[in-house]
Amino acid sequence: MTAVSAIPSLDLSPAHAGGLPRRPLNVAVLGATGAVGQELLQLLEERDFPVAELRVLASPRSAGGSLNWRGESLTLRPVEEGCFDGLDLVLASAGGSVSRQWGPRAAAAGAVVIDNSSAFRMDPAVPLVVPEVNPEAAFGHQGIIANPNCTTILLTVALAPLAARRPIRRVVLSTYQSASGAGARAMEELRQLSRTVLDGGEPISEVLPHSLAFNLFLHNSPMQDNGYCEEELKMVNETRKIMDLPDLRLSATCVRVPVLRAHSESVNIEFEEPFPVAEACELLAAAPGVELIENFDANRFPMPTDVTGRDPVAVGRIRQDISEPNALELWLCGDQIRKGAALNAIQIAELLIAGPQPTSGGAA
Repeated sequence: MTAVSAIPSLDLSPAHAGGLPRRPLNVAVLGATGAVGQELLQLLEERDFPVAELRVLASPRSAGGSLNWRGESLTLRPVEEGCFDGLDLVLASAGGSVSRQWGPRAAAAGAVVIDNSSAFRMDPAVPLVVPEVNPEAAFGHQGIIANPNCTTILLTVALAPLAARRPIRRVVLSTYQSASGAGARAMEELRQLSRTVLDGGEPISEVLPHSLAFNLFLHNSPMQDNGYCEEELKMVNETRKIMDLPDLRLSATCVRVPVLRAHSESVNIEFEEPFPVAEACELLAAAPGVELIENFDANRFPMPTDVTGRDPVAVGRIRQDISEPNALELWLCGDQIRKGAALNAIQIAELLIAGPQPTSGGAA
């Protein structure tokens, strides 16, 4: 397993102990030109997030360009010393190496950093937060909060309301991950190579290791000694941390599929005791962040097109596992760029502004 770098010891201000100020905030989007960065900008506007000043930070090659936001042209700034001064919040989505270099510096400058990379997710000092699942964890931050892996976010939103009712013994799942998980360039490559195939040409991939046009392949993240890839182990370790189930037995197989946007997952959940299907459906239908889509008579269940550009995690085809009386099967879909990345980060920021909420005895 790849070692995770710890956050350097920081002299953080008392302002980091808890939430964000209830006033318009000075905000930076780090990685503003990427797919997730663009979604962050859109959601800040859509959700009327309280922004006093917005800085858009990007790589040196993009610096000097401009982006439009709320009818205003914003100049892209390079990430450099001093660029975080005076900020309250940094929404980072520029990759692990950038986050490791600049995240602690932004926190030391007084900002709360919500980081979308894998840089700090498994650091014990950094909360890993899905607001519908473990909102209280966000308030234990020391300047940096980690946004989980996209597939993990979608999974835990569906698992949490069930786990709150009956203990989970084991989870076995397969993911069907869209091109959006590899970024905007991978999405465009899928478009172009699909046209190439339809025109009778030979698709040659330059962004992904194999052509995704009319094809699928096992996730290409680095292979580990145990035969699992890095993406699969992220799901295992992050789910355990978010749900505070360090001994949860979980196995994942991750697959890249020719879908532009939105991931899907097939999930088998074994509980300590039988879990009636009707009860599970009722819980999920009422759960925050979940939309129940299922019509067995019409064979109609969640599809990526149901959630593209939308907030909910769509869940359906909830059924009894015929091989194990204590297990349920379900299918889910969620927009990887939205709830699987940008939306979750902004929801964490909104949570910090609202402050700790009284617990209700279940998933928040």
